[in-house]
Amino acid sequence: MAGGKPTYVLGTGLSHDGSACLLKDGRIAVAIEKERITRRKHDGGNDNDAIRYCLDAEGISLDDVALVVQNANFSMFEQGNDWFEGQRFVAQHPRIVTLSHHLAHAYSAIGTAPFDEAAVPVIDGCGNAFRGCVDRSPSVDCALDGDLHPSLYFEKDSYYHFARNALTPVLKDYSQWRDQTRDHPLYPRTTRHSLGGLYQAASFYCLGDYDGAGKLMGLAPYGRPGMFAQEIFMLRDGRVFVNYDWMTEFDRPCGGHEEFIANFQYYADIAHWVQQELERAILYLVDHRYRLAASANLAYAGGVALNAVANRRILRDSKFRDVYIQPAAGDNGLAIGCAHYGWMAVLGEQRRRHDGSSAFGIVYGKGRIGEDLARRADLLDFSRVPDVVEATAALLADGQTVGWFQGRCEFGPRALGHRSILADPRRPGLREFINARVKFREDFRPFAPAVAEESAATYFECEHASRYMLLVEPARPAWREQMPNVVHRDGSCRIQTVTAESDPLFYALLRAFDRRAGIPILLNTSFNRRGMPIVETPMDAVDFFLACELDVLVLDDYVVRKKADVAGSIPASGNASWN
Repeated sequence: MAGGKPTYVLGTGLSHDGSACLLKDGRIAVAIEKERITRRKHDGGNDNDAIRYCLDAEGISLDDVALVVQNANFSMFEQGNDWFEGQRFVAQHPRIVTLSHHLAHAYSAIGTAPFDEAAVPVIDGCGNAFRGCVDRSPSVDCALDGDLHPSLYFEKDSYYHFARNALTPVLKDYSQWRDQTRDHPLYPRTTRHSLGGLYQAASFYCLGDYDGAGKLMGLAPYGRPGMFAQEIFMLRDGRVFVNYDWMTEFDRPCGGHEEFIANFQYYADIAHWVQQELERAILYLVDHRYRLAASANLAYAGGVALNAVANRRILRDSKFRDVYIQPAAGDNGLAIGCAHYGWMAVLGEQRRRHDGSSAFGIVYGKGRIGEDLARRADLLDFSRVPDVVEATAALLADGQTVGWFQGRCEFGPRALGHRSILADPRRPGLREFINARVKFREDFRPFAPAVAEESAATYFECEHASRYMLLVEPARPAWREQMPNVVHRDGSCRIQTVTAESDPLFYALLRAFDRRAGIPILLNTSFNRRGMPIVETPMDAVDFFLACELDVLVLDDYVVRKKADVAGSIPASGNASWN
């Protein structure tokens, strides 16, 4: 910072799940996922919309940005920056650095982690091509198996060590691109030996959805152990390879909702088996990498890091004592990593310790909210309340389902109390109601409990924080039947712990609900429905509210209900639970 003028670094990710992140003097000032703006799930590619959002939020222009760092996964912009699925206005910037994929993931982890020293694994579906990796070297690269051209090998998993403001590559593994002559529904769509790619293929086989990794994890507890004896992965020499010998036995990919229901147990058994095999492979990698560069701390990113069940195994069974998972561990977090790389590695500045928040969006003030509600005044009844926390706690304790819209939107796939749908975890039937009539999604999918952190150990078998809903823990047996809406088939819960420091308003709501209901826990799920990005603007929330059977909408301190004739006209969704 020279002469009091702030230094801005812009990070931009142009993969699927595109995003932009603006650092101000080394701290995240604003960040947004492209899908929140365009309202297209997993939107990526051209980054104009996300970048303009960030610049407008700070009230600056591109001229005020000192450095732009970008990642596009399969492109290193060899042909220049002017065009990427459309003309890019950021191409006008005089200083643009291109970063390779796994390094961007790694910087997203250490840029936001609570550690000054840590081991940093990255495991995902597929990273950059070998020749595009800016962090490769003979001392850390695994051998390229086979005799294909180097441009046909891609990052599979990488391992780094962070200390003294520097990130050092320790080991990088690569895999050749898939054999295009082989066609099987369980064959990874990316590289031949991709952990994330195999899990993605299994989600397609079982659910007909390549983007259904989270659904597959939710389906797994319905499966029976020991139904399949085959080993999906071969583990040797510190590396993981997909074993293809077993695939010919699986020739019944799901062809739709009716087929899924008719063969539910078959697909659930496969999901259980694939989940167990993924955990086995991850623990093998983590143990091997620990021996290469040990640390008490682990900061983890890449799409596979979103597997909350496997994350608990790392925390419980590995030698790492403290585990941080980047909340936007998938490709949506690349922009955050690019920005921190620019600040630390390019500008040579010291990392600024992140405050732990994942809410990086625009704040929509009462004026904007009031204007948006006025546009739907013919359909809505609304008023401001003097104490929104107590008013909302009373609604929840009365069994109402509430859309909760407060402050800045969260960055990442989890709603953590800013763009949430909330409900009583105890009241029978609410889980099924929200899945069928609000979220319009598969009825086997669980919901997460948000809990006041100091009370978490009372209800769950955990002694640690889980701020980002990325760890699964068992509910204590005495409480499982009392919280049916947030306890999964196997007694597990993907918990979110909340403190007065991490989110004062949401914490206050949990405590107010506790005073009324005797439990400091709420069902918390993202404010969206199947196939829809989480709501970003007040009008997004209003339109969602009008299109489903959610009881109440709370926007800042406005409490909103549908007019009687509108509420009665919403068509029954039935079980609209397929892709």
